[in-house]
Amino acid sequence: MIRQIRIELLKLVTVRLSYGLLAVGVALTGIFSAIEASRAGKVSSVAPLNTYSGLSTIVTGGVWGLLLGAVLGVTITSGEFRHQTATLTYLATPNRTRVLAAKMVAAAAGGAVFGLAVYLMAAGVGLGFVAAHGYPVSIGAGTFVRYGLGHVVGGALLGCLGAVLGSLVRSQLAAVIAVFVWSIILESLIGGLFTSIRPYLPYTAGTTLAGTALGAAGFGPAHGVSGAAPLPFAAATALLAGLAVVLAFAAARTTVRRDVT
Repeated sequence: MIRQIRIELLKLVTVRLSYGLLAVGVALTGIFSAIEASRAGKVSSVAPLNTYSGLSTIVTGGVWGLLLGAVLGVTITSGEFRHQTATLTYLATPNRTRVLAAKMVAAAAGGAVFGLAVYLMAAGVGLGFVAAHGYPVSIGAGTFVRYGLGHVVGGALLGCLGAVLGSLVRSQLAAVIAVFVWSIILESLIGGLFTSIRPYLPYTAGTTLAGTALGAAGFGPAHGVSGAAPLPFAAATALLAGLAVVLAFAAARTTVRRDVT
């Protein structure tokens, strides 16, 4: 199993797509964080940066990295079928469930890196604007660590879920589209209509791990809607981990066993 994980990690670090997705996530985080920071205190939706609320809004804005971490996970599994390398992979390791498990671990590692990278970007932008205005830092060191850990854990779990989705769907394009549609559109619609279940939606739970305000990571009717409290850190972690295990079991019993064409 260790050998298979090393192989999957080697694939991950030698493919240019991984670095491209990481660069896009960091760049988008930097752009949106800078826009929000420049609007802080000038619009009602963003509090001034000399307040806890205002600075935390910027520091916890690394949702693009979490989303693209899920996309990375999709490419790790579905890419085998797109590039027709699944046959060689399964010949080298006939135990397909073990292959899926190794890919999930690699996706979790990649997602964790994505989460950490975008957190450092968001925190850097927020602290840069604070320093430029001469404001005191309103967030303690412990809170910064908690936000960073949340980004890492959220990115890892969403990356793992992406790997399972890619294994279930197999079509890379369809799975990537599904990630964006579900995360940005459908979760927002469902969360806006049924506020009580919004904290339990996977992408929302992942972003709240990172400290993002409930509903602030999507668009549409759920954006900024009140009426429910986010899940505690441990509960959100358990929810996403449990969902990954259940879907992985379903994939191992269905699509993983299918013939490779």
